[in-house]
Amino acid sequence: MVTPQAESVLRGSPYRADCPTRHILDRIGDRWTVLIVGALWDGSARFSELRRRIEGVSQKMLTQTLRGLERDGLVRRTVHPEVPVRVEYTLTEAGRTLREPLHALEKWAIAYLGDVSAAQEAYDHADRPPPDSTDRDN
Repeated sequence: MVTPQAESVLRGSPYRADCPTRHILDRIGDRWTVLIVGALWDGSARFSELRRRIEGVSQKMLTQTLRGLERDGLVRRTVHPEVPVRVEYTLTEAGRTLREPLHALEKWAIAYLGDVSAAQEAYDHADRPPPDSTDRDN
């Protein structure tokens, strides 16, 4: 018999601390994942090509993110037995389903960049009391 808690986890409730969907949301909400999916939008790419396309990503971060995406079944790593060895990364079928929602986020970020920047500027220059215990929910 499946307990109500186990059933909730199997169904997927990201608001529950023990739900595996949180891992998935962490993965697809990560900025490097968003950029890697975008960089692989049109097909396969080698590691060095991804580094060139995604400015600012370190070799370590790109490696870790690609491994996580591969583990989660979102990216396929293909090793071609050539000299020198050639390794390519491509989106899996599941990874390709992320293109549309992540592209929508990219478009939103571009469209609202000015609004967000203005809000940040206003917030940073507003006079406000220092944070204290009254700012927190109890």
